Amino acid sequence: MLELHSDVDKGDGSIKYILSGEGASSIFIIDENTGDIHATKRLDREEQAYYTLRAQALDRLTNKPVEPESEFVIKIQDINDNEPKFLDGPYTAGVPEMSPVDKINNPLILPLFDPITEKVNICNMPKTSVNLDLGTSVVQVTATDADDPTYGNSARVVYSILQGQPYFSVEPKTGIIKTALPNMDREAKDQYLLVIQAKDMVGQNGGLSGTTSVTVTLTDVNDNPPRFPRRSYQYNVPESLPVASVVARIKAADADVGPNAEMEYKIVDGDGLGVFKISVDKDTQEGIITIQKELDFEAKTSYTLRIEAANMHVDPRFLSLGPFSDMTTVKIIVEDVDEPPVFTSRLYSMVVSEAAKVFFHPSPRYSIDRNTDLERYFNIDANSGVITTAKTLDRETNAVHNITVLAMESQNPAQIGRGYVAITILDINDNAPEFAMEYETTVCENAQPGQIIQKISAIDKDDPPNGHQFYFSLTAEAANNHNFTLQDNKDNTATVLTRRNGFRRQEQSVFYLPIFIVDSGSPSLSSTNTLTIRVCDCDADGIAQTCNAEAYILPAGLSTGALIAILACVLTLLVLVLLIVTMRRRKKEPLIFDEERDIRENIVRYDDEGGGEEDTEAFDMAALRNLNIIRDTKTRRDVTPEIQFLSRPTFKSIPDNVIFREFIWERLKEADVDPCAPPYDSLQTYAFEGNGSVAESLSSLDSISSNSDQNYDYLSDWGPRFKRLADMYGSGPDCLYS
Repeated sequence: MLELHSDVDKGDGSIKYILSGEGASSIFIIDENTGDIHATKRLDREEQAYYTLRAQALDRLTNKPVEPESEFVIKIQDINDNEPKFLDGPYTAGVPEMSPVDKINNPLILPLFDPITEKVNICNMPKTSVNLDLGTSVVQVTATDADDPTYGNSARVVYSILQGQPYFSVEPKTGIIKTALPNMDREAKDQYLLVIQAKDMVGQNGGLSGTTSVTVTLTDVNDNPPRFPRRSYQYNVPESLPVASVVARIKAADADVGPNAEMEYKIVDGDGLGVFKISVDKDTQEGIITIQKELDFEAKTSYTLRIEAANMHVDPRFLSLGPFSDMTTVKIIVEDVDEPPVFTSRLYSMVVSEAAKVFFHPSPRYSIDRNTDLERYFNIDANSGVITTAKTLDRETNAVHNITVLAMESQNPAQIGRGYVAITILDINDNAPEFAMEYETTVCENAQPGQIIQKISAIDKDDPPNGHQFYFSLTAEAANNHNFTLQDNKDNTATVLTRRNGFRRQEQSVFYLPIFIVDSGSPSLSSTNTLTIRVCDCDADGIAQTCNAEAYILPAGLSTGALIAILACVLTLLVLVLLIVTMRRRKKEPLIFDEERDIRENIVRYDDEGGGEEDTEAFDMAALRNLNIIRDTKTRRDVTPEIQFLSRPTFKSIPDNVIFREFIWERLKEADVDPCAPPYDSLQTYAFEGNGSVAESLSSLDSISSNSDQNYDYLSDWGPRFKRLADMYGSGPDCLYS
């Protein structure tokens, strides 16, 4: 690559060369004897275009510089080793269909790119015009070349189209893709795939190239007018079809899509302009014909409509293709239907008095829809249609009744006509006046004569046509009272005034003032309402402070301290009562606290001595199961006894008593079949002593006689429990005076 040489070097090997800087020893090496610099691997300008190196000549023996250090720059010379690349590819673009392609006659010298020879030629055409196509721009593609654009033609790119002709073209220098053919129709083909090539070296032979794909989609324009598939349509509809029902759906075909296919329909002519109307379904673009008025076969049997469909968004560029609208004829045949009876009026309105009996005769009517007359206020004659009241009407409860009258055909009961009757109830004076509210009236103890203490008014549930007029007065028994008077204000209100002063709560805390109210009805009605007046202690402004007579009396006899002492005593007594009740409840607490607990899990201990104070087997069931043997006394295992008794001697066996065994077995069988018995093991105790005892009867009418034939000496052998009886009835000399 490079040779360095020092003037000091005589060629005898006394000088050596060293190299330092970027890439020294790794990319570049130097021959220390000759100073030649070599590259150890392939250099790439696109990775690094410049290297800065330093070289120096040293004395081989002393290793000292013989000349100053030299610095130099190595520049990498570019070659065409990189092809153009489309970094943003592949591309997608859209262009409106029917895009124009303008042509300009140009007699100048034009540079043309020949895609066959891949060369740019200059054609001199001084007298021949050239047609230059200026199509609609679609998209611009860009290819980049990593080679040095300042050196040669390695980075000069030329574009050409490999696929997509003759519909599209590309400008060689800019890479702008344009339409090449006019009148491209989306309805015929809506998508094109182009292959664009970019070649360096200005497209010359030996240049490198790269390609990319461009997907071009034709977008829709409104270039197709709507057209009805048929010139006329016919539909049959029954006359009973209700208003707003759909009669038919018609649709004009439009090859466009989206907003360009949106249409509007209208009836432009025909004898059904006021009977039918047409609207558009926004989703399907169908024209929906609906009924605007009721149909009647007896009045008109058919209708003819002229309907127009037109695009809503028309492109002026395509008006030359014809009108963007179409016409069709729709004929509607009305079919006869067996109809129910029809009322002469859809709604009957009438005004009747609360006391009316017969008020409507809609001949011929048959029945009332009881769903509209749940309280059954009205009846109707099935033949004449006369409506009568079944109950007394009350305007204050319901001022208007809306009922439905049904009419049924005699030949076809399924045909039912409906008529609607609105009955407004006229008012009569049947309610007496009363107070407008519950008044809470007070009078101060220091009130002066003629002072206003209450203003009252009245209400009446009736509604007279000229409004209410009420008259107020005191009743006859209250007219001459010395406490209060009443003044009628002539405006449906009255004022209550005091007649005297010196009201005292101690003397009378409440006054009852009866007030007589009369209305202006015909006939007039009246009522007596009682006004309750409380005597209160008032402040200087006349505002009531307290109206309780007791509150006034108590402070005179008891002080606050006395009241507190009384309350403390009452609380103490309540606490003592609660303590006593609690202690009694604790004494009476049941042995088993949890009633739901299984009885097998509880040991119940009773303080019952049974046969004697030494009897510790009062609940031993073994004695009942086997009466032949009386076992030794054993301590109970289920409880811890408070006192341990000594074992007593075992008594001799007694004869078998079958009655006890039979009794136990009978009770056991009853418990097994008893549905109310507990489902778990339980302990059942029976107080049954049998038909007799071993000692037989312990008393007789003549037992106290000393001449008795009975001998009770054996009582001494029964133990200490019968010692008292043995002393009383024994024949031994030591028992006579014991």
